[in-house]
Amino acid sequence: MSKIIIVTDSIHAAKKIFNSKSHPYQSHTMAILSELRCFFKTNQENSIEFWECPSHLKWRFHNDVNKDSKSFNLTPSFPYKISWDYCKKTDSNDIINQWKMMFQASDGKGKHFLDLVDDNLNIIKPAYTKGGPWLQVFGHSNLLYARATRAITNHAPIGEYQLRFFPNEDFKCPCNDYSIKSRRHILHECRRFNGYWNPRRDSLNHFTMFLITNPNCCSNHSPERHS
Repeated sequence: MSKIIIVTDSIHAAKKIFNSKSHPYQSHTMAILSELRCFFKTNQENSIEFWECPSHLKWRFHNDVNKDSKSFNLTPSFPYKISWDYCKKTDSNDIINQWKMMFQASDGKGKHFLDLVDDNLNIIKPAYTKGGPWLQVFGHSNLLYARATRAITNHAPIGEYQLRFFPNEDFKCPCNDYSIKSRRHILHECRRFNGYWNPRRDSLNHFTMFLITNPNCCSNHSPERHS
């Protein structure tokens, strides 16, 4: 009797081995299943166990396995361009390219989308590494994430947004300096939100700091007026 134990930090990826439906890695799946069929036919008591062990648990054998896998010279069973890793990378790149194309068109991201820049003053583009550029900054807080999403998409309950649905109502900013309480006015001009100031509020980091310092800027609740 033989037992195979597979320790993985991605159990959903391991499940693809047994997915017989049509997918980009089907050739790999069929080859693996063929070998497994021989393994089980050899002895009906042979078995396979999957152990899910996320990397953040810092299992003491992770480093050993990592070193062994990097030093192991594997002979590919398939040509490089149909390998599992290559297909995954290609799929990821295709998704990112599609996102970028959508973001280049105003009808894809919405004409009210707020383009923010990084520390090098480059417009931030979609990415999936470590949750993407936006999540790295405010993804640690659900409340901050919700407020940032409202502000970036301009779906915050402020005058500029409400005016689309109630064109006959008055949405003058309480500061009395602007006829409509707009996102730009709040970010750059309104004296009610002067607890934090930086001229580069289109910078992702400064934009996030502004939201943290002014928690009511994207809501119906108005802060106290400053003297």
